[in-house]
Amino acid sequence: MHPHPPTEHRADAPTTPRIVGLGASAGGLDALEQFLAQVPASSGLAYVVVQHMDPTHKALLAELLQRTTSMPVVEAAQSMPIEPDVVYVIPPNNELTVARGVLHLAPPARPRGMRLPIDVLLGSLARDQGAQAIGVVLSGMGSDGTLGLQAIKAQGGLTLAQQPESAQFDAMPRSAIGAQAADIVARPADMPGHILTATRARNAVGQASPASDAERAQGLTDILDLLRERSKHDLSPYKTSTVTRRIERRLTVHGLASMGHYADFLRQNPQELDLLFKEMLIGVTSFFRDPLVWQELKDKVLPALLASTDEGTPLRAWVVGCSTGEEAYSLAMLFREVAQELGVQATRTLNIFATDLSADAIAAARRGQYSTKVAADMTPERFAHHFSPQGDGVVISKEIREMVLFAQHDVIIDPPFTKIHLLSCRNLLIYFNAALQRRLIPLFHYSLCPGGTLLLGGSETVGRAASLFVPLGAKSRLYRRGNHATHIRSVAFPINRRLPSRPIAQESLVHPQTPPPANLQVLADQVLLQEFSPPAVMVNELGDIVYISGRTGKYLEPAAGKANWNIHVMARPGIRTQLGAALRQALQTSGPIDVRGLALESDTPATLDLTVRRIEEPHALAGMVMVIFREVATAPGGPARRRRAAGPVDPQVIDELARANEEIRALRQEMRASEEELQAANEELQSTNEELQSANEELTTSKEEGQSMNEELQTINAELNLKLEDLALAHSDMQNLLNSTDIATLFLDSTLNVRRFTEQITRIIHLRDSDTGRPLSELASTLIYPDLHVDAKETLRTLAISEKQIPTTDGHWYSVRIMPYRTLANVIQGVVITFVDITAAKELESRLRKA
Repeated sequence: MHPHPPTEHRADAPTTPRIVGLGASAGGLDALEQFLAQVPASSGLAYVVVQHMDPTHKALLAELLQRTTSMPVVEAAQSMPIEPDVVYVIPPNNELTVARGVLHLAPPARPRGMRLPIDVLLGSLARDQGAQAIGVVLSGMGSDGTLGLQAIKAQGGLTLAQQPESAQFDAMPRSAIGAQAADIVARPADMPGHILTATRARNAVGQASPASDAERAQGLTDILDLLRERSKHDLSPYKTSTVTRRIERRLTVHGLASMGHYADFLRQNPQELDLLFKEMLIGVTSFFRDPLVWQELKDKVLPALLASTDEGTPLRAWVVGCSTGEEAYSLAMLFREVAQELGVQATRTLNIFATDLSADAIAAARRGQYSTKVAADMTPERFAHHFSPQGDGVVISKEIREMVLFAQHDVIIDPPFTKIHLLSCRNLLIYFNAALQRRLIPLFHYSLCPGGTLLLGGSETVGRAASLFVPLGAKSRLYRRGNHATHIRSVAFPINRRLPSRPIAQESLVHPQTPPPANLQVLADQVLLQEFSPPAVMVNELGDIVYISGRTGKYLEPAAGKANWNIHVMARPGIRTQLGAALRQALQTSGPIDVRGLALESDTPATLDLTVRRIEEPHALAGMVMVIFREVATAPGGPARRRRAAGPVDPQVIDELARANEEIRALRQEMRASEEELQAANEELQSTNEELQSANEELTTSKEEGQSMNEELQTINAELNLKLEDLALAHSDMQNLLNSTDIATLFLDSTLNVRRFTEQITRIIHLRDSDTGRPLSELASTLIYPDLHVDAKETLRTLAISEKQIPTTDGHWYSVRIMPYRTLANVIQGVVITFVDITAAKELESRLRKA
């Protein structure tokens, strides 16, 4: 894959800190706490947290995360400026984005169950901060966050994913890792260290002194040599700034400070070369990118190409640097629409050759599977017509997929496609140096048909080769191939180029020497075979030719298009059907199959006899089939005249013809019956398939909604569990507080039933744990207080506090205080009765009175 250009963007405000976007879902609360617990209070970074939440439930995330970090944790608000060393948390039922260093909130664009808030945040970070963006994907279900990490990685930012083994739900991290969108895979607690190391390394690289330029150049040369040796592709024609930016990104990942150190690291870790090569090929693309260009293609270019070519001529297009296929599929969809509007859909075709250097990108393009987010790149009608649901995403329709042929191809060193009517090479030339650009433009001119169209990127031009192309639009970068012929020697064909550092196999000269004397029998056999043996070919069971003997040009000819050495394709039309039948019969029997009297298309009257035989011996050739051609000369006009001459007809011939006619009639009836049965079965299967597809779509929608609801419930459950732990701790604190006061306390509900009591109450009222819920009137006590129940009811009615001094049967005195029980919401839900022992004060009072 040749990369598309990242958007070089920096936040306008120089004081905007680097922002770390953290995305989590089910099981993510624990991961977020582990991450924030290891972040130093003065890291200089800002942290924006997005978690899947129930839109109808009050969020507790900010409150819960505040307990694990000394940094302020605040809930994001509209237009809130981002400050370093602060954690910002998404509020419920919102999408959170970053623009110009400021937080922005918006209502969700998708219905509940289909929302991808993590992708939204990380995508906005990629656009706003470019190479400064940092994205983190933690525990969760689904694939939210993968596209966001890919966007950050395409801009040169840093991406991290949680180690799947450490996640409660590993689907989201595995999706990011599987898409090769994560630079670093680690446990949440280790991620802050990796991020701070990477930021320090980037600062160290950016502050390198000018005196180290020579060392940097040598390190870059060493790295490119290692890449060329490993990948067999030369990246030296790429712009130095592009290559350096991608390499420095890997330096920050590993915490290295110089190119030389990274070159040493590559020598010790060859697998890093594969990662670096993929890093060089990161591309950014989308369906119908730059709508104005596609509109001009639809309105002017494609109709003109259709009008200028014959009806039976298929159009050919070449998409150079197709990445994951979006542009090639866009062109196929656009051609279908134009052909339909012009009424030529049934007669005109477009063959699209889509090439890229990246094998991973080509594999993804061939699958044709994309996220549902691609619906935003096109009209709803176009999306519904050309895509169908599959799994968690969508897949391109079969008719569009069949229009595109994907192939791994390096435009720098591989031969070009030719006879092209439309060549698209967008946002690729800007990555090449000027010399390579000057070499490729004439090559594109050679690849195009007369009157063909060249499409370049918005910041690309044909440069000095302006005489070769006529511009069709200044903004769209569309060019028509000019009539000015390019001298063939001025075109630098890649097939004639050799990379200077690649070892070239030297061909050794064959010195003439007298061959050893051969055996007389061998020489005689060779003469006999050359003079008298009939032409023959040896094929395998699939019909692929493995050996040719003699001249077979009269019977076989190469087929048009891609080279195909299959005898079923190469056989001339007059013998193809009989030869195929004889091959099938020979594979099923052991004897030879003879076919005689086949007509040949030649100037001299002749017929052809075929002998087809399966080879059993020698063992090395077992399973092969030998096809022998014997041409039989025919006297001019002989067979025809004999057939036309009058005379007696052989009865045996008449019988054979009758039997043949009967067999043909029977075969036709059987074929007709089989065709009807197959058609009925096909209709049933199509009906069943439509029903299953409809059911599958409904199940997929239900699954996505259920998964989203499950993630939201998981988040709420985690928050509530933490709140329960807090409540349990508060309950323990309150219980210890009441017990430490040594005051007997009794809690009654609104019906004056026992709700709770302290241990000291058992000295006054005989209570056990099982008495919870019993009415106050049924409790036995030592108090001489018959009006206790009446006073409690009166307090509950009037909310007035009652306080009396009551003796007990065992000689003690208590101050009994009855007051209403108020909740935090100021709601009365019972009464509280406290019993304070005042026996000592009463005895002192009694002695004083006696004195």
